[in-house]
Amino acid sequence: MQHHHSVDASGVFSGPVGIDLRAMLASKENVLAALQVDLSVALQFAAGWVVVTSERLLACEPGTTVWRSWPLGSALALRLQDHGGIGSLELHDPSARLALWRFTLAHHAQALRLVQRFEQQNARGEGGAEDEADEPACPTCHTPLPPDTDECPACARAQPPQTSTWVLLRLWRFARPYRKQLAAGFCLTLASTAATLVPPYLTIPLMDDILIPFQNGQKIEPSLVLLYLSGLLASALAAWGLSWARTYILALVSERIGADLRTTTYEHLLRLSLDYFGGKRTGDLMARIGSETDRINVFLSLHALDFVTDVLMICMTAAILFSINPWLALVTLVPLPFIGWMIHTVRDRLRTGFEKIDRVWSEVTNVLADTIPGIRVVKAFAQEKREAQRFRDANQHNLEVNDKLNKTWSLFTPTVSLLTEIGLLVVWGFGIWLVSRNQITVGVLTAFIAYIGRFYSRLDSMSRIVSVTQKAAAGAKRIFDILDHVSNVPDPAQPVKVDKVQGAISMQGVGFRYGSRSVIKGLQLDIRPGEMIGLVGHSGSGKSTLVNLISRFYDVSDGSIQVDGIDIRRFAVADYRRHIGLVLQEPFLFFGTIAENIAYGKPEATREEIVAAARAAHAHEFILRLPHGYDSLVGERGQGLSGGERQRISIARALLIDPRILILDEATSAVDTETEKEIQKALDNLVQGRTTIAIAHRLSTLRKADRLVVMDRGEVVEVGPHDELMEKQGAYWRLYEAQARRAEEDAQAAGVIIDSGLLHPAHPAGNP
Repeated sequence: MQHHHSVDASGVFSGPVGIDLRAMLASKENVLAALQVDLSVALQFAAGWVVVTSERLLACEPGTTVWRSWPLGSALALRLQDHGGIGSLELHDPSARLALWRFTLAHHAQALRLVQRFEQQNARGEGGAEDEADEPACPTCHTPLPPDTDECPACARAQPPQTSTWVLLRLWRFARPYRKQLAAGFCLTLASTAATLVPPYLTIPLMDDILIPFQNGQKIEPSLVLLYLSGLLASALAAWGLSWARTYILALVSERIGADLRTTTYEHLLRLSLDYFGGKRTGDLMARIGSETDRINVFLSLHALDFVTDVLMICMTAAILFSINPWLALVTLVPLPFIGWMIHTVRDRLRTGFEKIDRVWSEVTNVLADTIPGIRVVKAFAQEKREAQRFRDANQHNLEVNDKLNKTWSLFTPTVSLLTEIGLLVVWGFGIWLVSRNQITVGVLTAFIAYIGRFYSRLDSMSRIVSVTQKAAAGAKRIFDILDHVSNVPDPAQPVKVDKVQGAISMQGVGFRYGSRSVIKGLQLDIRPGEMIGLVGHSGSGKSTLVNLISRFYDVSDGSIQVDGIDIRRFAVADYRRHIGLVLQEPFLFFGTIAENIAYGKPEATREEIVAAARAAHAHEFILRLPHGYDSLVGERGQGLSGGERQRISIARALLIDPRILILDEATSAVDTETEKEIQKALDNLVQGRTTIAIAHRLSTLRKADRLVVMDRGEVVEVGPHDELMEKQGAYWRLYEAQARRAEEDAQAAGVIIDSGLLHPAHPAGNP
């Protein structure tokens, strides 16, 4: 009986292994961190433990109950690395490797914490056994935190590298096609900014030449007042018109940049190989292409424009202030160093915070992406409350991370405003002193105050832009993580053109590895054009991997696969796959009409071609019974159709493209016997004249195969027709007999009488 072991919050093990460990611990020895390894050194699944205590490193080797021990000391070192989905932890001393443990990456976070605690305890030396109950701990992993920080080193190492704001400059590749519009927008920004700076300058003559002389008894000249007021109106109208044109042009450009970014990312994502999607969550990818590109688009259309305007306004205002009075201008700049220091300090915290928010938000979308497509399973097992709790937990985590970031941001913004207000008071005081000494006029001081108000408001605006800039930088990094990923199934630089395929397939020394785990090795197989091959073997023998290699969903690690004598890696991927038809165990239908799903591989197909394919797939009759026939809508993933109906539509889809190579992956295993007969008739039409590779657990479905290929542990162990393999009484015979006995037992349990002549070993020459 297999036991499951766990570690509770205090680090104490439960289960039989825990009893053994507690017996080994000294009275004052505490467990600090533990890693449950789930692979042996030979990469077979087995449970074991690696434990760091206050005094030593302990390990229970996978699949055993034997514990080994190494006293902590500066000579020991733990090295953690991962490759191809497999993590490894090595213990070294200065002369040799002492131990090796392997684990799947589901335990990677545990491994990071274990290494971090090991390094901390080694650094403490003999004082490592002291009580740590009062140390602050990370709320996520419960690891004690280093002094003077609230950042957990173990969690930080588990996170991707921090984003630099300079990643936004990489968006230039998307902005380059619109550089003329951007240049026009910059010129308009420059002109509109200059127009907004005219009114404060006109306040100088209004004060010194009109209002102050009037207070001293002089008359006001209406023509002069009209001139100055006309200048104010003209500058306001000019600023309005220029600002409108600037905003409109740059908004159009930013929308197009965002659309290009979204399209390019999605197109690149479609070109990536299947192994990339195997390590990603659907909700996370949806969030990147959707919300992240929207965030970048908002930044480009609004905040980047505001930032440029702010910089121009500050520079031009500073130039005007120095031209009016250099000493008063210098006093105006007093708050700048403090504001700059705050922006620099807060920027790093915001950058880290927004990256965490992005990751946490993807957890929320992942719950939705899991639950909504799987709503039938959720309801079938009455797990609505559980899924609601999952969403509530993810949402609460998102709330906590946002609250932590808002704590920093809420302090930063008012502080900047306070510094600008203090700067304004200093200018008022120094300006009044200059007026009292007749070094400037009241009009000059009034203009100064007007300019300073704009100067400081732009400083405050720039400080607020720090937040959205870091949000956009975090989003850009997540987008470029996709764009920088190179497909493991690349197109050749000079592809061989695929005009017509005969269908001869040759596999020479084919090997394939998932990471460091060998799945197929040294496989030799030749398939003649038009031949039907049946792949049989136990689950995990490599059948599906082989057809994935033939379809070039993955590339071989060793050897080559040739079609008509040409290595398939020399073909363009899209051109090659147009000659392959694929019928899966679980057919996938898109939301749309029946006709659109049948014509998915050939969108330009006529209605006559679609109907002909449906007839050949024995789907025409049930389609006509639907409310709108071929124009009937099917739900997402084919909801509303039975499994057999979905399968026949997928067969029609394969028939329509008329492939020369056909792959059937368990096409009839998920349906009942009557439906299987209908599907088998459709398959009989489908395989005619095509090179066919069929996988089936029910050996009876391969009765028409020309040859059967028996696989075991990634190798071909037998090849030949059914009768010949049965006579050998080898691997295929054992599979066939085991399946026959299961079928007979199932039938007897159901009270069904079976013709033993079809199943009994006394008839080895019978058809499957």
